[in-house]
Amino acid sequence: MILMNARHDASYKHLFSSPKVVRHLVEGFIPDEEIKRLDFSTLERMNASYVSEDLRERADDVVWRVRTEEDWLYLYFLIEFQSSVDPWMAVRMLTYVGLLYQDLIKGGQIQGKKLPPVLPIVFYTGEERWSAPTDIAELLPEHPPGILGNYLPRLAYFLVDENAYSDEVLASLQNAVAATIRLKRQETAEDIARLGAAMRAWFAGDPELQRILALWIREYLLRDLKPELDVPESYDLG
Repeated sequence: MILMNARHDASYKHLFSSPKVVRHLVEGFIPDEEIKRLDFSTLERMNASYVSEDLRERADDVVWRVRTEEDWLYLYFLIEFQSSVDPWMAVRMLTYVGLLYQDLIKGGQIQGKKLPPVLPIVFYTGEERWSAPTDIAELLPEHPPGILGNYLPRLAYFLVDENAYSDEVLASLQNAVAATIRLKRQETAEDIARLGAAMRAWFAGDPELQRILALWIREYLLRDLKPELDVPESYDLG
């Protein structure tokens, strides 16, 4: 199980190492038109290994930044991949955001006296629906005594739960992230081959995106998730 989880994490880290896949995630799954209008040609992968004050190393899954129009500020996307429900995910994300800010300050990457905004995203790939709180406020007392309420931490993360999207919604998107979710739902080799052929047509003009998706299909979908299926290599985008 540990080896399977490690391969799961590695497969998604590689998939989202492509700025094009990150752009597809934002455009297809983040319901915010202003963010979708950002200049994604400026997407830049960031170092995702931080050392906290007590010298314990923490490696986040994927951190990207994209330039905004205001004074060359950067909007950071912090993407965490989960294959199981963690009831304390909001606490983890609060920690990760804090370590990211700490790393930016130490590295002299803060312009002016303001921290850049961070969009924490949890990309959940497990079988059951996500049930953990997405806001740390849900893990804290609603009515703390006295002035304590003024000092409670505040942070929410954006959840992309694969199970929350219907086949119809996913099929309406010619989108790399939506396509990977659909591929995992296919039951037969013929269905995977058919969807793979459609993906090859959608991304015909983008060999880099085809290569990344083909690797994910071969090394994760067909090897780990559906090893019993015999899908012709000619239909895996390769």
